[in-house]
Amino acid sequence: MRKLIVNEQMSLDGVVQAPGDPEEDRRGDFSHGGWFLDYWNEELLAPAMEQMPHTEAYLFGRRTFEVFASYWPTAPDDIPFTRSLNETAKYVASSTLQEPLTWERSSVLRGDLVAEVTALKQAGEGNIAVLGSTEVVRTLVRHGLVDELTIMMAPVVLGGGRRLFEDDGVRTNMELVSISTSSTGVVQAVYRPTA
Repeated sequence: MRKLIVNEQMSLDGVVQAPGDPEEDRRGDFSHGGWFLDYWNEELLAPAMEQMPHTEAYLFGRRTFEVFASYWPTAPDDIPFTRSLNETAKYVASSTLQEPLTWERSSVLRGDLVAEVTALKQAGEGNIAVLGSTEVVRTLVRHGLVDELTIMMAPVVLGGGRRLFEDDGVRTNMELVSISTSSTGVVQAVYRPTA
């Protein structure tokens, strides 16, 4: 059975919106896009590189998928993530996208997200990696489908923006599996849900 591994970049005040590019997600007049780039370094690359050989599929929400699909298919091969993202199966939760998708090895999940992801988890071995895709992540956590949650928390307060978890009244207990700190002050914490 596959493990579902979530990876998020977060500010100290819980914001996960547009960490990688100024134009990534301007909803709500968000003006801090690309905020995580100031903190990214080789130390944060190593754990991601360790996960890649075990990643059998990627899962995205529509917005994150469109951002990734606009860059990675033509990204330089010397970027460590390029080959994995382009050659690995990708699934996107969307009610609006139509197949065929232009990014190779990509498929749309149209049905009930919980049922679709449950079936994906049962369809093989290795990991399903979720990058960003906060609305999808909220649903998966709420339904107990996340096996591991990695938060890379940058030492910045953004003062506003979309957060990973909102007030939905659902409690999920987590245990800390590992923690490390980069020289740029990013705390990388790995959690697993507890019973």
